[in-house]
Amino acid sequence: MAFSDSDTLKIVVVEDEMTMQLILKKYLSAQYQVEIFKDGVDAMAFLQQGNVPDLIISDLNTPVMGGLALTKQLRASDFFNAIPIIILSGEESSEMIIQCLEAGADDYLVKPFNPKELEARLRVVLRRIRK
Repeated sequence: MAFSDSDTLKIVVVEDEMTMQLILKKYLSAQYQVEIFKDGVDAMAFLQQGNVPDLIISDLNTPVMGGLALTKQLRASDFFNAIPIIILSGEESSEMIIQCLEAGADDYLVKPFNPKELEARLRVVLRRIRK
């Protein structure tokens, strides 16, 4: 697995639930190159092979390394610290949202979500990085 060299924006999705993987892949792959991983460890291994996405969407609670730990690891990295990160979670706790944003996540979206809302948030985050 690796991204192709096309100009299509590249998104890494970290999600352990198969149904959510399929939904995200189907919805996102119409406009983006999408690579899906079941946890943050697999996603980090992919990144360390030289695959740098334009954006990462990560579930908060994946096995081994969840979205919060992945965010902290990426923000501590000199090479990956600028990659935008959107956290997805079924947890609507203000405390958790604040924790993720303070760790460096660019956005936090509560599941279940409207795909149009996800697309709007993707556009906003990607617009910020293009400036």
